[in-house]
Amino acid sequence: MTASDTKTTILVADDDLEILALVARHLERLGARILEASDGEEALETARAEKPDLIVLDVMMPGMSGWEVCRAVREEPGLEHTKVLMLTGIGERLNEMTSPLYGADAFLDKPFDLDELRTQVENLLGGGDTQA
Repeated sequence: MTASDTKTTILVADDDLEILALVARHLERLGARILEASDGEEALETARAEKPDLIVLDVMMPGMSGWEVCRAVREEPGLEHTKVLMLTGIGERLNEMTSPLYGADAFLDKPFDLDELRTQVENLLGGGDTQA
């Protein structure tokens, strides 16, 4: 089954284009449809238009931060089902305390292991069945 045949959609948002490409390529292997955004405004606009199942969201982005995007997603009608995984290099303790305040479902600290990313994504999507 190809990514275009699946119903699962994942939006990856990061202003670091290398990390964006790395995460997107890795998650594509799960068989999901991958969308990309390089800043917070683009991420929110894409989320509103595409209604992804999961957003993998960098915290520190120019303009609208990942936390602001997460809060906006939580308040957006039609995105109630969307899970949010925050990625950040601000420090584990701060991330652990702050991400839930904005409505994130999970978080990973940079640098992260790709296997750990995959496990988090599979857990958020319901046990690893990314092919609906």
